[in-house]
This record gives sequence, structure tokens and C-alpha cells, in this order.
Amino acid sequence: MIYGTDRRALRRVFFEAWRKRRLGLPLEPLEERVAAVVARHPEYQPLLEGDPEEALDRDWLPEGGQTNPFLHLAFHLALEEQLATGRPPAVAEARRALLLRGMDPHEAEHRLMDCLAEVLWRAQREGRPEPDLPLYETLLRALSEGASR
Repeated sequence: MIYGTDRRALRRVFFEAWRKRRLGLPLEPLEERVAAVVARHPEYQPLLEGDPEEALDRDWLPEGGQTNPFLHLAFHLALEEQLATGRPPAVAEARRALLLRGMDPHEAEHRLMDCLAEVLWRAQREGRPEPDLPLYETLLRALSEGASR
């Protein structure tokens, strides 16, 4: 996965992976995953095809109705990793329930990401170093149960 706390460096990973994909250059495995997520988000491609310096330090504020494209894309990657590792199991169960209900796979990912965003936001707000895994599983189970109705 993408590790680190240097926001600019992390954002550069998205720019570089997308640049390489557009040019048909070889990609590292992580870059392949990043580029695949970007490919599913045409709304963010112009940003990643522009001048990186304009976006590396920019803040997208939810109070202004903005979505941080890097955070959104990173949530997709985090969710993919959770599904690939089966941890927590409630992620795959909730996804399966949403898909069985006929939900579009991309929309299902967004619903799951909402649960992840909630527990991360709460951890940050409460000053906890880690998200509340039992809460995350509870939110995912509620999503799953709602999908099966």
C-alpha cells in the first residue's frame, strides 16, 4: 500500500502512475493499482494530467462541498486492500450483499468507503491513534443488513 505522512510525496504517486499509464510505460504493481482506480474516475483525470504543483498543496474542504480527489482515490485503494486480504471480513460480506441487491460495483465501493470514512473521521476527532474496528464492523454489518432487505 501507500505509506507515509508526506502529503506531497503521496500525491505524486497518483500523478506518476497516471502519467505512466497514459504514456504506456511499464508500471510497478502499486502503480498499476493506482492507475486502475484513476481510470475508473474520469472526473479526476484532468487534475492528474495537469500541473502537479497546483494540486500538491491544495486543500479540498468538505465545508465548501468539495471532495479531496486524492483522499477519495486512496479510500478506493484501501478498500481494495481490505477486500484482497479479507480483513475485516465484514467488508467482503457487505460488498457481496450490496452486489446481490443489484447495486453497481462502483457505487457499492462508495457505500463501503462511507463506513471507512466515518470511523477514520471519528478517530481523528476523538484523538485516537487508530480507528475503532468494532464500530467499522458494526457500520458494515448495518450496511449489509440494509442491503439484504
